[in-house]
Amino acid sequence: MTTPTIDVHAHVLLPEIEALVAGLPGHAEARELDARRNGHAALAVSGPMVRERVPKMTDASVRIAAMDTQGVDVQLVSPSPSHYHYWADEDTGEKIYRLANEATAAHCSAAPDRLHGLGLVPLQHPDLMVRALDHALDQGLIGVEISSHAPGRELSDPAYEPFWSRAEGTGAIVFLHPFGCTLDERLDQWYLSNTVGQPAENAVALSHLIFSGVLDRHPGLKLVAAHGGGYLPTHIGRSDHAWSARPDAGAGCAHLPSSYLKRIYFDSLVHDPRVLGSLIEVAGADRVLLGSDFPFDMGSEDPVGALRAVRLAEPDFDAVRGANAAALLRLA
Repeated sequence: MTTPTIDVHAHVLLPEIEALVAGLPGHAEARELDARRNGHAALAVSGPMVRERVPKMTDASVRIAAMDTQGVDVQLVSPSPSHYHYWADEDTGEKIYRLANEATAAHCSAAPDRLHGLGLVPLQHPDLMVRALDHALDQGLIGVEISSHAPGRELSDPAYEPFWSRAEGTGAIVFLHPFGCTLDERLDQWYLSNTVGQPAENAVALSHLIFSGVLDRHPGLKLVAAHGGGYLPTHIGRSDHAWSARPDAGAGCAHLPSSYLKRIYFDSLVHDPRVLGSLIEVAGADRVLLGSDFPFDMGSEDPVGALRAVRLAEPDFDAVRGANAAALLRLA
């Protein structure tokens, strides 16, 4: 295989950020909200799970060894979404993105032929986002990671227009990875906050970008949606029907919602070969990228095997395995 196998959904843990925010006004309240939304049973499992995986997320040599076991040649590394801290004020938000961008770049520099990185932007402070994106690119990163929303702001908010313009103009990758869910305590049992909440947040965020016309105004935006875009791609027919049947649904975007799926990139992490096959069918084999959510327990330890289970034609398999990402990341 001449095309490298590329995993676009892998995380780095940055203890420096947690040390920075510890004890700041708003931090305790944010942790309490997170606990309510996830439930104590989930937190009791997640703590030991993360601690067990710290070496894979902080030590580049341990990461590379794990990649070799998986048969992954290149990872696109993004900060753990737990580092977003969208509760933070402007001064703290600026410190967070600078620290995240610099620390992620340093981690990737240990193996520059195998690790490429994404930084962070303070989604809660739109006025800082262009500067934060530029800072990430200045560190040698190739884009940034964002959540599905910030407090009081959806991704359709006009305040984000300068950021979308800058991301489109620079060719930066924007990786949409939700953290948390606004359904709150309804999902605080059985880890529903993740299993249901994450796909729901993906679907809501992408729908805001489609129906508001963001993707019409920025057709060159390199947007990558984690978790296969959540529930949206497999239920896009309902969006198409609403766009056709209701003037309030169809006023913001120029085309059928399903047509925008071919302007978005999706990772392959859907945990079901039938769903992955449907995603590839509706979005196109050229719009799906290998993703594992390395190294969390809700990820895939064998992303290539999961892709192989779909039984794609060899050209499509190779496209998803790495060719699409190689072109997107502009790898030689």
